[in-house]
Amino acid sequence: MNNIKFEKGRIISFTDAVFSIAMTLLVLEIAVPSTKQLIDYGFLTVLSGLTANFIGLVVSFFVTALYWIAHLRAMQYVTDFDTKLLWLNILMLLFIVLLPFSTAFYVNSFNLTGPFVFYCFNLSAIGLFNFLIIRYVVIKEKGANGLSPIIGQWEKLRALNSFLVWTLAGIVAFIFPFIAKFIFLLIFVFQAIINYRFKKKLGK
Repeated sequence: MNNIKFEKGRIISFTDAVFSIAMTLLVLEIAVPSTKQLIDYGFLTVLSGLTANFIGLVVSFFVTALYWIAHLRAMQYVTDFDTKLLWLNILMLLFIVLLPFSTAFYVNSFNLTGPFVFYCFNLSAIGLFNFLIIRYVVIKEKGANGLSPIIGQWEKLRALNSFLVWTLAGIVAFIFPFIAKFIFLLIFVFQAIINYRFKKKLGK
């Protein structure tokens, strides 16, 4: 059963579709103000009331985009899909489709800790399965398709970065909830450091 191979093109197309649908659904979680609200409260007041919703949209959209790009990079090294890789991919997609809900849950209770921790859990779960996919690909392909040991280490560290930062944000939220909401920025800082170090290694 484990030796069954699945068509790579169909799986990647299905995965891309799930990513695109989830990213589109993010904006649908922002309720469109009614004409009555605009007349009663004014355009700027109504728009400012949606600030948290737009922050959630932008953060979730770009984080999801980063996970999609990471998935694209990993797939270029995959020769074929076996059962284990297929299920790792499916489990990652489970948390991708959960993201519109967790984003809305968070932004609709913007000042509460619990919804933010749930949001961090959702993103860290995506990061975890992204890491497990890349780790499995590195082991399975064993240097094929241009996946050298150093590139494999690079890809695994990039994947682990997001998982650890979102996990850290969820933990810190219990102590410093305001600071925790900005911890995700460390993803870009650590990513730049990781990229710099490995580009130097590849240059040698």
